[in-house]
Amino acid sequence: MVTDVLNGETVIVSVRNLNFFYGRVQALFDVGMDIPARRVTALIGPSGCGKSTFLRTLNRMNDIIEGAHAEGMVTIDGEDIYRPEADVVALRKKVGMVFQKSNPFPKSIFDNVAYGPRLFGIKGHDALQEIVERSLKQAALWEEVKQRLDKNALDLSGGQQQRLCIARALAVDPEIVLMDEPASALDPRSTAHIEDLIAELRKNYTIVIVTHNMQQAARISDYTGFFYEGHLIEFDVTKTIFTKPGKKQTEDYITGRFG
Repeated sequence: MVTDVLNGETVIVSVRNLNFFYGRVQALFDVGMDIPARRVTALIGPSGCGKSTFLRTLNRMNDIIEGAHAEGMVTIDGEDIYRPEADVVALRKKVGMVFQKSNPFPKSIFDNVAYGPRLFGIKGHDALQEIVERSLKQAALWEEVKQRLDKNALDLSGGQQQRLCIARALAVDPEIVLMDEPASALDPRSTAHIEDLIAELRKNYTIVIVTHNMQQAARISDYTGFFYEGHLIEFDVTKTIFTKPGKKQTEDYITGRFG
């Protein structure tokens, strides 16, 4: 890790001169950003501005799209994640992801959370039981499901399914959790659950969240990046972005003049 000159934060992710292409179509242009450890960083901007593409560059999820490729440098804990010999499986263990639509496996609640640890070689029932309980507690779901761990995860409510997906991401003990609009499909009560959970998780994890909800970004994040047409227009402390942005484009978006 290195120390960020901005506010003296410890940087866990450093992005420099990042360009990203879907085939011949360029989606990101010369993006540079330092993401501080154990903070919540929100990415905002209108639909199609590149914020979700940028999020997925941090664990190379875009790799699965034919013809997609990145240029530039992304380092996590000082290691270039795009170097040819990079271990992508190890990267995705370190950098977990929660998607916009909850996507539990059609398995039991227990097997959903235990899936990742099993994949990485943990087989003993007692060890798995401990991981499942810890992860569900971290996701504020344990008390609601502890008596029915053998039940199908698809029987849970939408909000519970999303918290289960967060538990599943936490089960492999990541350093960073990426969240792509994790509350956009949820009702206000479930959204509040997710926001409270993010506030708790920031004590132990670095969280990067894409949100279309500016009020949510203002409530839950420490830092905010504003994207527009594939460019990072501004990145700063969230309070500064929302009260005294440095760029007119940012101010226009925040005040609803466009977007």
